[in-house]
Amino acid sequence: MGELDEIYSNYAEEVFKYLMCLCHNADLSEELTQETFYQAVKSIDRFNGECKMSVWLCQIAKHSYFKHLERINKQQRHMLQYDTLHTSPEESLIHSEDKIALYRIIHLLEEPYKEVFLLRTLGDLSFKEIGEIQLRNENWARVTQEKTSCHL
Repeated sequence: MGELDEIYSNYAEEVFKYLMCLCHNADLSEELTQETFYQAVKSIDRFNGECKMSVWLCQIAKHSYFKHLERINKQQRHMLQYDTLHTSPEESLIHSEDKIALYRIIHLLEEPYKEVFLLRTLGDLSFKEIGEIQLRNENWARVTQEKTSCHL
């Protein structure tokens, strides 16, 4: 058990910082750091030394973070389905009017802002993919999307 305590004391801060870079939330990073070391203890026999211990732990941390995102997504989808099933006619009308107003705003956007916005939000494309479509680079797509947000 002393070896595991040493691993924790040597790498916990590095794992925490890595998770902070991923999620930008100290409480969540702390929780996921604990989950990372729990998973590491469960699977320490699979650590074969082919990579550094810190790299192995950060891989576990990344997977813990992705599992967290999947749980959140699943909960949000469930809540969305629940909300859709239990909305009043008034709420449906307001939602419909909001959608129409949003589409009017999008319609009024100039190119390339409109296309970048639609590719990103409706097409769910990455900035790299948008840059490739526009014969530009990923950074251009990011900046254009950011400018689009200012127009909305």
